[in-house]
Amino acid sequence: MALVELRNLTKVYPLTESLFGRGRGETRAVNNVSLDIFAGETLGLVGESGSGKSTLGRLAIRLLEPTSGTVWFDGHDLGSASAGELRRLRRHMQIIFQDPFGSLDPRFRVEDIIAEPLDIHEHLSRAARRRKVVELLHAVGLDDSILPRYPHEFSGGQRQRIGIARALALRPKFIVADEPVSALDVVVGAQIVNLLAKLQREFGLTYLFISHSMPVVRYLSTRIAVMYRGEIVEIGTTEQITESPAHPYTRSLLEATPEIVA
Repeated sequence: MALVELRNLTKVYPLTESLFGRGRGETRAVNNVSLDIFAGETLGLVGESGSGKSTLGRLAIRLLEPTSGTVWFDGHDLGSASAGELRRLRRHMQIIFQDPFGSLDPRFRVEDIIAEPLDIHEHLSRAARRRKVVELLHAVGLDDSILPRYPHEFSGGQRQRIGIARALALRPKFIVADEPVSALDVVVGAQIVNLLAKLQREFGLTYLFISHSMPVVRYLSTRIAVMYRGEIVEIGTTEQITESPAHPYTRSLLEATPEIVA
């Protein structure tokens, strides 16, 4: 059984006139998508901007409510889960956001940013809380000397590492990584991708890795799903998608992106 099962997911947004709010149709950000994500794998979700990738990622962990369709996580229907059950399941689903600055509260110190999920779910003693945060910082390659500092004091790559540490705080099973390197330069982005691969091995993580970059997805993913205009147009192993693409859109993505040279 898959860890995450998406069944016939659709997300529709109404379109309105800018001044008078009169309806004039709708846009389907996600259109009847069904997808399985298996424990321990990285499913790469690739497509151009506006294809619906980020919306699908948020639907997968119920940050957004679908217009129709269902999301199953570890055998539980998130749509029909009680508030208590959903709270219990949420600790196993986390997200790493695209913007490593905007996703961190500028008023919080690093220690409090990383500890926020622990404060909500575990209520540790002050000493245990500090120990846990230090462990997480070390796991993402940062030193505990940064605990009292604020997000604006760090580079983009360091801020993304802090965001990753926060996502790991509750030892989740599943992480949606929503374009986590698109706001970083190539060298720093490669370091973050390698870190994510390392953490997957150490923590037994399952990723939905969202990106517009086929080379990055190819490097990290077990399987690849290609999204176009709200629909999955092709899915297969990384080798199948990159070596024998069946859909014209997949071929265009591969042709438009240079290969990563080691």
